[in-house]
Amino acid sequence: MDTDVILKRFETPDEVREFEKGRFELVRLGGMTIGRATYQPGWRWSVDVGAASGAHECHVEHVGMVISGCSTAAMSDGRVIEMRAGDVFYVGPGHDSWVVGDEPYVSLHFLGADDYAAGKD
Repeated sequence: MDTDVILKRFETPDEVREFEKGRFELVRLGGMTIGRATYQPGWRWSVDVGAASGAHECHVEHVGMVISGCSTAAMSDGRVIEMRAGDVFYVGPGHDSWVVGDEPYVSLHFLGADDYAAGKD
């Protein structure tokens, strides 16, 4: 039986989506798209990503893991959560998000990566 093995690294992603104060790198393998988000202090989704399309909330569903830093997700129903290094998260559609503190925020995204910051949020 022939088994394929594919190795990829975010240092050489398949695609990069850049925006003010951040970038989203994508690797595609095994039928999945995995994203790595890197946001600088002061980054806010509604300002640095959504404003370009006139959107006030992100409508992408996310499943991921925080690698470093801290971010807030503010849901449209008023709930606000903080996500820190080591947290595995689900954030549903209808939210804003921003970096907390003065260190960059980095997370991996296992669901929603294809649609995120693709001009259709």
